[in-house]
Amino acid sequence: MRRSIAVLAGTAALVTVCGCGVRGSGADGGAHSPVPADVGRTSSAAGSASAPGSAPPSAPVSAPARTSTDDRPGAPATGAPPPAVLWSRGDRGRDVRELQARLRQIAWLFEGPTGTYSERTEQAVKGFQGKRGLPATGRTDTVTWRRLLAMTREPGEWELYLMGGQPAAAPDPRCLSGRVLCIDKTTRTLRWMVDGRTLTTVSVRFGSQYTPTREGVFHVYWKSRDHVSTLYHSPMPYAMFFSGGQAVHYSADFAARGYAGASHGCVNVRDETAIAILFAQVRNGDKVVVSW
Repeated sequence: MRRSIAVLAGTAALVTVCGCGVRGSGADGGAHSPVPADVGRTSSAAGSASAPGSAPPSAPVSAPARTSTDDRPGAPATGAPPPAVLWSRGDRGRDVRELQARLRQIAWLFEGPTGTYSERTEQAVKGFQGKRGLPATGRTDTVTWRRLLAMTREPGEWELYLMGGQPAAAPDPRCLSGRVLCIDKTTRTLRWMVDGRTLTTVSVRFGSQYTPTREGVFHVYWKSRDHVSTLYHSPMPYAMFFSGGQAVHYSADFAARGYAGASHGCVNVRDETAIAILFAQVRNGDKVVVSW
């Protein structure tokens, strides 16, 4: 009889220890760590050796060790793989445009959205990361993106293309041959096309009703890398003149204010990286088509 009691006591101890989890010391305070494998074995052996009718000694159970000493929000655990990088400088596309639109919502970025991960975008991401204790790499990783999603709302088409810029429509038929700057006032886009193939598309801004951008077929007759307007005394970097004083050029005002402003007749580009590349490719004599 006494032997049966001892066996039953040992069995009860085994069931009790193996059925409970250990409360972890993680930040959420609610996760349960799995019981170490040796806990059940130690308690079971102790129960078998106990005096008849006595409770088995408790096996020491230590809390799981922390895997990181970094308590900053979003900090990866030591030994864990770093968060995956989603986008970085030089990347292009709609996802980059959404990133820029969300950064604009919380006043970390004032240009664009352009769809190109520019130096300004990189600096905005660095600022956002540093403010929240994340590694300020300037690259958008999964941790940074989740934090940004939690603080912003889904941007609509109006925001993605900044107050009127839209995806390019089918090109004007006059753009389908040769080397052409194909400019569409309806969609506010400029395509750089060679023999009917689109190589680059950027958002553009035009003149106001008092200083309209001329429409028609023209040709680039002069390029000026660091031009300054002699009439308005304003910078016109990467200027490619096609009709009198009207040119395609980069506009810092367009980058900052979007379609809230207008040019004095020129075709403004707000993506400085894109127009620098375009300026290097376009030659004097290349065709310019401006249409509705």
